[in-house]
Amino acid sequence: MKDPLETATLQILKALGENPAREGLKKTPMRVARALREITSGYGADMNKVFNNAFFKADYREMVIVKDIAFYSLCEHHMLPFFGKAHIAYIPNGRIVGLSKIPRLVETFARRLQVQERLTEEIADTLYKVLKPRGVGVVMEAEHLCVSMRGVKNETSFATTSSMLGTFRTDSKVRGEFLNLIKR
Repeated sequence: MKDPLETATLQILKALGENPAREGLKKTPMRVARALREITSGYGADMNKVFNNAFFKADYREMVIVKDIAFYSLCEHHMLPFFGKAHIAYIPNGRIVGLSKIPRLVETFARRLQVQERLTEEIADTLYKVLKPRGVGVVMEAEHLCVSMRGVKNETSFATTSSMLGTFRTDSKVRGEFLNLIKR
């Protein structure tokens, strides 16, 4: 076993007092290594490929919202999952982006060891930089298994984070419209 993730998983199993040679665990180091590589595949992402040049000229000047985007990530503090929904809006400034690129952007940043606060800002900052809209708003709601499974063991809490840029930050009416439109 030369794969460092497989070797580390084998050591974890032994440290837990498990027998890595038993039938149910024989292939676990390989499966864990493969899963971790998939779950953290966002590190090497090329933003040009994420957006795939799907920008289009448009005179549309109203808010564009993609809401309830499911995401899954790993907390960098405990390497336990957190997951939830992202709600993203922007106000075009002569250009729009293919709608499928917004969930793809969320997935790219979620597939890294993360904290929700940074994840929220990375999504907003990237969309603002690449699209150059009048404003961007991002709200993320997530359940953190590091809160519900360990420590405080609170099973009902959700964390909500936001990042507002451009007109979403400077115009309370725009921010209010966005927050109202994403309410359940």
